[in-house]
Amino acid sequence: MAGELTLDELVEIRHYLHQHPELSLAEYQTTAFIAQKLDEWDIDYSRAGLKTGLVAEIGPQDATEIVAIRADIDALPIQEQTALSFASVNEGVMHACGHDLHMTSLLGAAYALKQMEQSLSGRVRLFFQPAEEVNGGALQLIEQGYLDNVKAIAGFHNMPDLPVGDVAILNDVVFAGVDRFKVTLTGLESHAAMPQNGADPIVAVSGIISALQTIVARNVDPMNANVLSVTHVESGSTWNVLPTTAWFEGTIRTFNNADQVRIKERFVRLVEDLASGYGVEATIVWVMDPPAPVTVNDNNLAAAFRAQMPTTMHQVTVRPSSVGEDFSHYTLHVPAVFGLIGSNGGAALHQATLTIDDGALPYAIDYYLNAVEAMLNFSKEA
Repeated sequence: MAGELTLDELVEIRHYLHQHPELSLAEYQTTAFIAQKLDEWDIDYSRAGLKTGLVAEIGPQDATEIVAIRADIDALPIQEQTALSFASVNEGVMHACGHDLHMTSLLGAAYALKQMEQSLSGRVRLFFQPAEEVNGGALQLIEQGYLDNVKAIAGFHNMPDLPVGDVAILNDVVFAGVDRFKVTLTGLESHAAMPQNGADPIVAVSGIISALQTIVARNVDPMNANVLSVTHVESGSTWNVLPTTAWFEGTIRTFNNADQVRIKERFVRLVEDLASGYGVEATIVWVMDPPAPVTVNDNNLAAAFRAQMPTTMHQVTVRPSSVGEDFSHYTLHVPAVFGLIGSNGGAALHQATLTIDDGALPYAIDYYLNAVEAMLNFSKEA
């Protein structure tokens, strides 16, 4: 491996990845592109047990300490609406969450770590993780044993509302826990003029949706932030027939795992009891099973990260976010830190007009490299 990996080359890599996004569990070309770069740089990696994504490893062979850094590689089913010269060429698919920045930064960190490989005090696993957007990729890597023997793990998400150069490393909660539900109510069809001959699921669904809002208002501590949103309702096909079924779906967001359990328990009890009262049958499906837990930083490791970060980074404090992140699954197993890095995006995450400032790349790479050093030192002291 010769020469330096320049910022211009990294920008070129990000633009290519942005232009060729792929949906969760279909990141075939993305995985092949990452593998090609790692091959060029003589970096070992494994795809064992993985349909997409891969895990690289760098460090002295005799090192006993292992730490991990992670980036997500999937895109979203969004039609890009930017005027970028490198806008997505894949119809209806866009890197509208900035994962192109994440994986480019991890590639940059991989290159730098390979150059200093023999001076590292431990080994570093680099998770190029698929399927973050569908809450599946982290679980795959854990199930395939890639987290085994890892002492600590770090990741980050770009934040388009923060300027380039800002980094936030929070204590405790970073992102919310996420559940997704779908409820189907089955009644009995009848003529709209003779409702007594049926069991109306539309009245039932209306009452249940209203009642669900009492869970956050009355069943959990009002000092804790929680969200229960019904976002999609469907029923019926014409004006003069009461339908057999109605269904709705939505999401629950919580900031501690106890609230996550409590709200789901009350959700099930309320839906089932009210459905029975309306004379219809309720079927509840938890679409994300298991759900994404709350993303919680290890406070001692977070302190080590903040102390390690270079003065070129402007450390800021932000509030935890109600978005979810499947990095949270790693936090249940090993000490973990999930940072937030400014990307000056000009639009919010998951918007079709999102653009990411290439200037965030050096800061994101530095974050990874300093995270590695902080974790290796932390694991020795633990």
